[in-house]
Parts: sequence; structure tokens; C-alpha cells
Amino acid sequence: MIQCKRAYTTPGPDDGKRILVDRLWPRNCRKDALLLDEWLPDVAPTTALRKAFKSGTLSFAQFAFAYRQELGARPAAWWKLVDIAQAGTLTLVYSAHDTQANNARVLAEWLEEELDRRGDASSPVCYWSDVPQQ
Repeated sequence: MIQCKRAYTTPGPDDGKRILVDRLWPRNCRKDALLLDEWLPDVAPTTALRKAFKSGTLSFAQFAFAYRQELGARPAAWWKLVDIAQAGTLTLVYSAHDTQANNARVLAEWLEEELDRRGDASSPVCYWSDVPQQ
């Protein structure tokens, strides 16, 4: 199971593995207060994409599309999250104010789709169709 929680929400006993998926550390949060298992800044959107979304240059749909392209290009950044989710509960921790339109939600959907793709397949998923053609 994959769930998303704001960094400012009190951790619960059903959180499983708690992974911070933001590139920047949440403001006004002490490191020991978040009770994280890990921080993976490389799985977060690039700084340029994050700033474009935050400034309003990109809509959430545009942001989600661009972030999914980034995820497709960097499987090493998120691959271990799929393994964690297969083994138990994975909580993606984020600091955005919007609880619906944020990078953790896009990442959670991506990981759920990856879990579905893995299913009972006998070989790894190929991302060749996601590579831009020249």
C-alpha cells in the first residue's frame, strides 16, 4: 500500500516505511521530529520543474506530465520504492500545502502503475516507448 502524508502531520503507527520525497527539507521541521526511514531528494522533481509549477507557469496537469517524464528517465531514483511498497506500507512524506496537487501524489500514482506492470511478469519493464524520439 502506498500513501501520502504531509511532513507536518503527526506520524502514525500504520505508516510503514516513511520516505521524504522532496528535494528540499521541509521548513520548520526538525530532523528527529519527522521520524523518517529515509530521504530521497533525487526522486523529487528537478528544481526547474518545481519552481515552474510553484510560480504558476505550469498547471498541475503539465507539471504531472513533465514529472512523469523525469521519473521515466531516472528509474534508479524510485526503483527501491516499488520494492518497499511490495513488502508493506510505504508512506511518501511531502511538504506541499496542497494535499492533492503535489509531487508525492504523482509519484504514488507512478509507483502504483509500476506495481501493476510488474504483476507476475517474468521480465523487467521496458521504458523504451517513454524515450523521446528524434
